[in-house]
Amino acid sequence: MQHLDIAKKESGKIWHRKPSASYEDGLIVKISHGSSGPFLSHTHNVRFLHATFDSSGDRFVAGDHQGNLIVFDLTRNRFQLVQKTGKSCTSLAFKLRRKTEILATFSDYSIKCYDTDTKELVSWMKGHKTAVHSISVHGSGRYAITTSSDAALLWDLDTFTRKRKLNVKDNVDIVKVFFLPLSNTIITCFKDDSIFAWESDTLKCKYQLPVPEGQRPQYKAFATTRDGRMLVAGGKSRFLHIWCLDTQSLLRVIELPTKVHVVKQLQFLPESFDGGSGQVVGVLSQDGIMRFINIFSFRLEFDIGSLEDRILNADVSPSGRHIVAVVESGCLNLYCVSSLTAERNKPPPPLVKMVTKKGQGTQIRSVTHPKAGQGRGRSKTLKTEEPRLPMDTASTKDSEDDVTGLPDGLDMNRLKAILKGYGEYPAKYRMFIWRSVLRLPENHTAFSNLVDKGTHTAWSKVHEDYPIKSRKLLRVLQRTLSALAHWSVIFGETNYLPVLAFPFIKLFQNNQLVCFEIIATVLVNWCQHWFEFFPNPPINVLSIVENLLAHHDKGLLQHFVKYGITTQVYAWPMMETLFSEIVTRDEWLKLWDNIFTNHPSFMLCIVVAYLICSRQPLINCIEHSDFEYFFHHRNPVDINSVLKTAYELQDTTPPEINPANSIEDFKPLTRGQYPVFNKYPKFIVDYQAQEREQIRQDELDYLHQRQVATEIKQQSQLRQKKEEAWYHQQELLQEAEEERRRNIMAEEQKLADQRLRLQAMKRELCMREMQVLDATRMRFMEHLQGQRDTQLKRLDDELMRKSLLRDQETQSAVADVEIKSMELEIQKERLEQELARESSAVDFKERVGHDSHRQQAELEERVGKKAWQSDLLQHQQDKTNAQWRLALADQQMADSEFHNQVKHRETLDHIHRKLHQLQVSTLQARTKNEEEAIWDKVQELKREKKERIREMMDNKGRKEKFADVHEIQTHSENSPQQTDELSLNRGRVAFVERERELLQQVHELRSKIALDNNHRQHHTNVARYSLEAVI
Repeated sequence: MQHLDIAKKESGKIWHRKPSASYEDGLIVKISHGSSGPFLSHTHNVRFLHATFDSSGDRFVAGDHQGNLIVFDLTRNRFQLVQKTGKSCTSLAFKLRRKTEILATFSDYSIKCYDTDTKELVSWMKGHKTAVHSISVHGSGRYAITTSSDAALLWDLDTFTRKRKLNVKDNVDIVKVFFLPLSNTIITCFKDDSIFAWESDTLKCKYQLPVPEGQRPQYKAFATTRDGRMLVAGGKSRFLHIWCLDTQSLLRVIELPTKVHVVKQLQFLPESFDGGSGQVVGVLSQDGIMRFINIFSFRLEFDIGSLEDRILNADVSPSGRHIVAVVESGCLNLYCVSSLTAERNKPPPPLVKMVTKKGQGTQIRSVTHPKAGQGRGRSKTLKTEEPRLPMDTASTKDSEDDVTGLPDGLDMNRLKAILKGYGEYPAKYRMFIWRSVLRLPENHTAFSNLVDKGTHTAWSKVHEDYPIKSRKLLRVLQRTLSALAHWSVIFGETNYLPVLAFPFIKLFQNNQLVCFEIIATVLVNWCQHWFEFFPNPPINVLSIVENLLAHHDKGLLQHFVKYGITTQVYAWPMMETLFSEIVTRDEWLKLWDNIFTNHPSFMLCIVVAYLICSRQPLINCIEHSDFEYFFHHRNPVDINSVLKTAYELQDTTPPEINPANSIEDFKPLTRGQYPVFNKYPKFIVDYQAQEREQIRQDELDYLHQRQVATEIKQQSQLRQKKEEAWYHQQELLQEAEEERRRNIMAEEQKLADQRLRLQAMKRELCMREMQVLDATRMRFMEHLQGQRDTQLKRLDDELMRKSLLRDQETQSAVADVEIKSMELEIQKERLEQELARESSAVDFKERVGHDSHRQQAELEERVGKKAWQSDLLQHQQDKTNAQWRLALADQQMADSEFHNQVKHRETLDHIHRKLHQLQVSTLQARTKNEEEAIWDKVQELKREKKERIREMMDNKGRKEKFADVHEIQTHSENSPQQTDELSLNRGRVAFVERERELLQQVHELRSKIALDNNHRQHHTNVARYSLEAVI
């Protein structure tokens, strides 16, 4: 025993040398988890709480009370820390569908799933309100049931979601809920000892197991066999209750030793070749010792644990090789089952004893004969001579030596004694005994040469006719059949060879050489004369079977004849499958233990014995299909009775129909090279081989032609898809082109509408400008008219005042005439100056207002044009992103047109300004000249008037002078006003007419510029459409 302490280690080796279990306690290694710290004076042990194996039995996971999850790999000799959770573990499961995932429950009622490779948390599930004490995983690994005292939850491990919840009443708690193996049944047990079976899909109750009468067992522990057919339960009593779940009845009750008072845990111990039935169950009691008891023989096989270090819980590996137990000290104990069962697996003592006489070389054999009444046939016909053995006898001495002498030190008599006592060989030594009895040569070189030839063409498609789930088993089957076909051509044409060889291949799939040689030995010895009538069944061998049946059970043969059932129906199906279809694995092994130990003809006796033992159901069959079904399926026939009957037939058959006389003795395969097997009609086999090769060649040609046709079809389909894609692409391009054209037409329509709206806005602005100008001019004319009216009114008032004062000034007029004339001159000059000043100011204001209004209009027009051009440029830029080639040409043309228009407009504006300035300056100069001419005329008229007045005053008298002076004064006052008014009206009319002419010229220039722009835009659009058509 070795000891492992994983203190402060996250990974390492489990043992440092190859472990050897003790035969006393079977303990391989003891695992502890020590922990130390700066505040601890000594190292204390971190207690393990639970441990469980995975589905392969090579790994197990353990959890301690600090929440550490550790995986131990026994095959790789490694342990690894998966996770540190910090919470004590309450239960574990390692048999999930994904082999690297473990399911653990903790003291905080949570359920967590971890990946052992990545060491990451896969899922975190919650739902329980109390601690979870057990986890049961479905056989598929997809579902799990977690059980606490108040509820049981069904989880989907693919999605990690809760599917169902089983609630219970307050006064009844749940003891355990678990899945039955190989089924969809859920078993539930409650505190009141009621046990129910439910369908997992519908949760419909299937049945309830009866509770035994008497004292309540108070169940606490349950265990089921791997085939799910038996249930064992135990509790606070010394009794184990065993139910048969097929019949839902209590099978038996086992009373445990007196030391057992409470059953804490139950575990079945799997065994090889037991078919999952389970015979040994482990019972963990309150004393901490786990006892393994055979539930059929009621014998204590072995026990583990001790009173000093009691076992708290344990788990048995699915392979049945190891047991891991959590003991009271907090350690893990790993046990080897083979060491514990070594005493039980010892072969029984030989029934044939050999005594050697001292000092002499002669040996005396003592054979134990069967008792009287032990067997119907043997008790009556006990023979003194040795039965015929499978050996090659050349002489009596050699025969006597071969009876007892076998390879590896075995004795045929002892083997026969074992068969006589137990009916079969020990499972642990069966393969070794078979190899010795059949004397396999183990020709490695010859077998390698056969295997190196590759897969035989006859068995290249064996997977189609015999689909096998295991890929490894299928490869072994194909390799073995191919080797047999390369050894002899007949085995490439035998269609029933796979079903004949499959049982041996499945049994020896890990040793292909032994498998091949056993099958070859069977074909050479036990299939003698089978291929003489190939491809028909062996009529000669079947006639031997018919003769045996006619001699021993003539009524059954007459029943077969009555309904037209031949040996090809009731004998050949069993022979060509070597009984594998009608018996179970254990029964088949038992049959071949006896067949290999006896003469090759013994197999024919077993065929007849099986018919005789099945006499009653065969007599009840009258339909041909019923007979066929019977001989191709398992039937409730006791194999021990069949063997007993076969031995009786072998002993009681008359020599004339005894198959031993027609079948040769056993001949083992030769060493070095395998013997030639040519006991078949060669011409038929060669013809079939040629036909098969021709069919294979035709099939290859057909497959090649089909492949070529498939490739051509794929190419045509690909070409058709490409054409369809091209046409679809063209349609999309056409639709896109149409869409672009529609968009362009819509944009052009929008642009035309915008242009119309812009022209309407321009026209409206021009109309408003003309209205404003007209209103301003009318207002100015009204202002001038008001000024003239005011002036006239003032003059009228002055005249009235002067007419009133005329009489008063008549007397002083003569004296003051000169002064008056001077004052009048001064007034006239002042009036003329004011009129001139006002006229010039009004003209200046009018010019300034007109210029500012014109500049504002030009500025607005330029801003509008720039905005329109910026919009046009933005639109062209957007179109450039879609059609970059067309946009580039449009952009260049638009830029050139824009620059030309800007230059043209600047030139026109400059010319317009120059022309306007020239016209205004010319008009001002002309007006100034006219005013100066008018002023000169007025001055000249004044001088003439003054000279005339002076002349008149000189020629006339004073009185006349005064009258003339008054008249002249009045005339002179009116004359300048009329003259000034005439000259001003004439100049204003000329100015207005000139201004109208200038506005008309400006309007004509703008119309001409707009017309040129329209023509240029039209040419641009035509160029764009032509470029789009070219693209």
